[in-house]
Amino acid sequence: MEDLPFRDRTQAGQELSKKLASYQGRTDVIVLALPRGGVPVAYEVAKTLRAPLDVFLVRKLGAPGQEELAMGAIAMGGVRVLNEDVVRLLNIEPRDIEAVAAKEERELARRDKLYRGARPRPNVKGCTVILVDDGLATGATMRAAVAALRRQGPKRIVVAVPVAAAQTCREFVGIADEFVCCCAPEPFYSVGFWYDDFSQAPDHAIRELLDRTVPSPAS
Repeated sequence: MEDLPFRDRTQAGQELSKKLASYQGRTDVIVLALPRGGVPVAYEVAKTLRAPLDVFLVRKLGAPGQEELAMGAIAMGGVRVLNEDVVRLLNIEPRDIEAVAAKEERELARRDKLYRGARPRPNVKGCTVILVDDGLATGATMRAAVAALRRQGPKRIVVAVPVAAAQTCREFVGIADEFVCCCAPEPFYSVGFWYDDFSQAPDHAIRELLDRTVPSPAS
């Protein structure tokens, strides 16, 4: 197990890069980050692997009145993943799901424009995609990202994170083609617990990191 906590997302990305060394220098690899927290981590991975970096946008669907509780998530490409247990437990009506999804779809479009600008979305067909976030608790948003990517025909999806809950790690072994994680501490508490500095970078800093990297293959 890695020494915890990580200093910050940059150091976490450097540690994660070591576990992905077999992908270094390959022309079929693209690194996709879940913003915002996944971008500084993925930047270090892409830099080490000498691979293009882009974002893959996913938004949590917060339960009405309990916004921190994920009842599902949406991702680019019109993908929606629902946590049926939460929907059933809270007796959430379809119209409430649609209202939350519509709001998050608008935010998804706003962030797509903010982070990508005029740059086209990457074409991942036939590629090995390394999908990166700063950590996984329940993994709801990452599940939506994997489901959305599958529709785009990549050759292989590698989910890579510095830290994750042990149960989530076990689940993702069957969801991704490969799951890479530096550590799975128990008890887990939260992703931020395992970072000394877990402050979010402002949007302009995220855009700067993306602009520094090798352009992604255009669609």
